[in-house]
Amino acid sequence: MFEVRTWRGRTALQVLATVLVLPFLFPLVVMVKGSLAGQGLRNFTAVLAVPGFARFFVNSVVIAAGVIVLVYVVTTMAAFGFAKLHIRFREIYFWLLLACLTLPEVVLLTPLFVTAVRLGLYDTYWAVILPLAALQVPFAVLLTRNFLSGLPDELFEAARVDGANSMRGFRYLVIPLTRPIAAAVIIFTLIAAWNDYLMPLVFLQTPDMQTITLVPQFFVGEFSNDQTKILASAVITAIPEVVAYLSLQRLFERGLSAGAIK
Repeated sequence: MFEVRTWRGRTALQVLATVLVLPFLFPLVVMVKGSLAGQGLRNFTAVLAVPGFARFFVNSVVIAAGVIVLVYVVTTMAAFGFAKLHIRFREIYFWLLLACLTLPEVVLLTPLFVTAVRLGLYDTYWAVILPLAALQVPFAVLLTRNFLSGLPDELFEAARVDGANSMRGFRYLVIPLTRPIAAAVIIFTLIAAWNDYLMPLVFLQTPDMQTITLVPQFFVGEFSNDQTKILASAVITAIPEVVAYLSLQRLFERGLSAGAIK
């Protein structure tokens, strides 16, 4: 990290950051503007009036919450083991885990479908929660491990001298100290779970089990394609993610900068 002390440097850095943000901000402006075209706010009213919209929203909340909890628990425990515990062949296990980042979601659909059917998980929340959590764990472990590697080993050694075992060290040291990187993991996991379209489409067939990402289908048909309402549904879908990011923004930025690859 570097610090700019002069006002000219800060101004130049602010201008540069603004220019870099514009390409990402432009699609959002177009989306919001398009959602207000035609009937204006009535587009949002039409989306909220979709039969079962509240149920779709609840399903998305349940799936996203389940994925976040699983990813957080597995990630913190795995990262603690890879960063601070003396485990034989831990680097081999770590790189095998990172190799999972090369597996695209669509390639796993067939084996996941067969597994879900044989285990009786098809058309349940778990059929979506478990695969989405597994896909998010490798990257989350990579970030969290780098964050934990930056913590001084003397802190954990002092805890062992005081009689704390690995579990107590994990509970009283790792969990409190990893709040910044936990915020980053939660945001990334929320975005991936909340926006996922393919998994709910394949594994959730009952209408009552559908998620909010499938709402645009109600405005697309053989003889209709209402883009304004599709954009309105996209805006409504993005609101929880925006609120979550704004709520955890400071921790997110600290955790992401500290957990970045060095």
